[in-house]
Amino acid sequence: MNDTLIDAGLLSPVRAGTPVEAAVCDLAWLQAMLDAEAALARAQARLGTVPPEAAEAITRAARADRLDLRALAVAARETANPVVGLVAALTAAVRSRSPAAAEYVHRGSTSQDVFDTGAMLIARRALGIVLADLDTTADALARLAAEHRDTPMAGRTLALHAVPTTFGLKAAGWRELVLAAGHRLRTVAGQLPVSLGGAAGTLAGYLASTALTGPDLDAYPDRLITAFAEETGLARPVLPWHAVRTPMADLAAALAFTAGALGKIAVDVQSLVRTEVGEVAEPAGPGRGRSSAMPHKRNPVLATLVRSAAIQVPPIAAGLTQCLVSEDERSAGGWHAEWQLLRECLRLAGGAAHTAVQLAEGLQVRPERMRENLELTGSRVVAERIAAVLAPRLGGAAARKLLDEASRKAEESGAALAEILGAMPEIGLDAEELADLCDPVGYTGAAGPLVDRALGGRSR
Repeated sequence: MNDTLIDAGLLSPVRAGTPVEAAVCDLAWLQAMLDAEAALARAQARLGTVPPEAAEAITRAARADRLDLRALAVAARETANPVVGLVAALTAAVRSRSPAAAEYVHRGSTSQDVFDTGAMLIARRALGIVLADLDTTADALARLAAEHRDTPMAGRTLALHAVPTTFGLKAAGWRELVLAAGHRLRTVAGQLPVSLGGAAGTLAGYLASTALTGPDLDAYPDRLITAFAEETGLARPVLPWHAVRTPMADLAAALAFTAGALGKIAVDVQSLVRTEVGEVAEPAGPGRGRSSAMPHKRNPVLATLVRSAAIQVPPIAAGLTQCLVSEDERSAGGWHAEWQLLRECLRLAGGAAHTAVQLAEGLQVRPERMRENLELTGSRVVAERIAAVLAPRLGGAAARKLLDEASRKAEESGAALAEILGAMPEIGLDAEELADLCDPVGYTGAAGPLVDRALGGRSR
């Protein structure tokens, strides 16, 4: 194949070289469709409508590495889907070894049954990779949360210092997002269905290809769907879903959430690694983060890659959701539009999950820098706490007004808040009491217990 025609991931480094990329490549997709064809033949053989030896011959021939991938792709322009050419190529491969068995390839089936079943096989295999990475990331974040349960840092709202929090609580929040993503993907993965409907969702072709009559014929569709599901390891759908695209919409939603959850971690890391913040650093590696123009820089490339996926997946997933608007019993264009969108969602979300493992396992936390940054406001980050202490003495409104004035003076003068408050006789607190109240480390609320709750009360 001409190398210029290969999508090598040059414009999508977040997934380049990752396991999920290989799991959803063209060759893998071709193999998944062949797996669907072979599983269908075996299911029919189990029910006595295809000779067992024919099913065995079809299964042996269903090898993607024996077919011309590029030729099948080009031929698909004439039929609008790759299954027509695949069936012809598979039939020829079977015929070369067993002419009689060739008559049973794709028996009673239709292109969408094969492609959609193949797509669900691809999705299940890719989701297995993504879920393993999410589990590893969640474990790494749990370790960070436990280690830094009580490591104080400035909480930030609307980009500014708010009140103190702990890095452990931040890491626990990241972990919750990862666990939620894993839960959604596991739920979807357990429901991925086979596709079996025939030309217009009635299974008429499958029935017509049998010699069954009476009650045996009536029971055949249900038995065939069950056998097909068992052969593929996929779920059994209630109805054929050629034009009822719930499985795709469910995948889209779960993948978009996953990318967004990982993106939240990425943007937090990007904020915390800023030169003037410096509270965390990405793991170092040979050449990682190198700038082409500025030798002094080590860019946060892992967070950048994850964030790039988080920005891309939701709008692509919206395209998959839009394909729910599918006309009649088979869509002309809506179904076809799903294919590349699904693959891109899988490989981007998978690339983000793979990168998140590196980020979470190697993240360098700098508690000393967090403490330094807490001091930047001269204890104004705990003004809320002091107002709460003074409210019973001065009244809530008066305490708030006093703290507003003291904070303003501290900001304008550069003096510490404790110094400004100490000069106000109405405060009624001595220097030691004020020092304790103004220490940000003592005002992290329930951060520690919240971390304990998150780590002890929820697992994947």
